[in-house]
Amino acid sequence: MKARVHVTLKNGVLDPQGKAIQHALGALGFSGVDDVRQGKYIELDLAESDPDKARAAVEEMCRKLLANTVIENYSVEVED
Repeated sequence: MKARVHVTLKNGVLDPQGKAIQHALGALGFSGVDDVRQGKYIELDLAESDPDKARAAVEEMCRKLLANTVIENYSVEVED
């Protein structure tokens, strides 16, 4: 199974990397970019064949390592 995890900062959490990207885009001539939020994309290949067990395992991975749940949200997609 393949799992995809998207990790983003929660609303209200400062995003200095996003601000740096926004500034750099402006300097390159890309006007009209009002805000940039930067995140992480993680792709996992899992040996598990049961989608429910795979999702549960990835959710646990997110809570324990892949996301800082105090300041980050995450979403999980699992497919065969």
